[in-house]
Amino acid sequence: MENKKHGLKAWLLATRPWSFPASAMPVVATIAYLFSTGSAVDWKIGLWTLVTIVVFHAAGNTWSDYFDFKKGVDREDTVGGVSITSGEFSPCEIKRLASWLLAVAVVSGLGIMYFTGLPTLYLGLAGCALTLLYPLLKYHALGDLDIFLTYSLLPVMGTSYVVTGEFVDKALWIVLPIGLITVGILHINNSRDMEHDKRAGIRTFAMLVGKRASSVIYCLEVILPFVWVIGCVIYGSMPVWSLLVLIALKPAIDNARKALALPKEGMSAVCGLDEATAKLQLMFSLLLSISFVVSYFVK
Repeated sequence: MENKKHGLKAWLLATRPWSFPASAMPVVATIAYLFSTGSAVDWKIGLWTLVTIVVFHAAGNTWSDYFDFKKGVDREDTVGGVSITSGEFSPCEIKRLASWLLAVAVVSGLGIMYFTGLPTLYLGLAGCALTLLYPLLKYHALGDLDIFLTYSLLPVMGTSYVVTGEFVDKALWIVLPIGLITVGILHINNSRDMEHDKRAGIRTFAMLVGKRASSVIYCLEVILPFVWVIGCVIYGSMPVWSLLVLIALKPAIDNARKALALPKEGMSAVCGLDEATAKLQLMFSLLLSISFVVSYFVK
């Protein structure tokens, strides 16, 4: 297995690219929001940051897959982490891939720090620590919190700093809606895998609250972002154009209905819902980003 040749496509698929909107869209939405407020945005640093955080995400995915396999969470009968369980890659290959991706992300982050300042280092160290500790935190019901910090709060605040030179507090308005849907990707994944995770001797947040509560929590994670945006428009912290996100409400409701079937129908009811949630996050965040840009040109 160690000598098996892998094409570029196979290596790319091993990083689970369908999940990349979770890390890319907070950066895109933050830049769009700052642009709409008239802030001077460094677009080159913004693009550099976007690429770096996606590489960081790829490192986190492969790192998690390696530890899930070693812990016995991912086996031949599980849905996730198939890069190893399918026999396509050996555990050592995925570990090396994760290490190289992390190294590239760290070097890239240091480059950004060189041009933007020391606070970037602190944010990068926090992100790196949360990425490396994610498997451990996930096994102790703290994975959802880790994901919210890593793929919502830190990217939004970090992006606002590196592209403008200061922390823009107003950007915090977009942390919750984007972060909730992102956490929903993990939460429904863990809700689906409760029985397998129990067998492996770990304890996720979904296991802690049970199937019925997990399905309700997921519904809140994909529906509340719309309520939040409506509230922000009424309050005046987001432009009226932000109501464009309501276009994504139907797929959010469809996802919620599937999740509500979990207690009765089991994991088959939510199979593939993690990828559907990633698509929802992409759609929601793109619409929100577009609304910010439109509001700049259409007053």
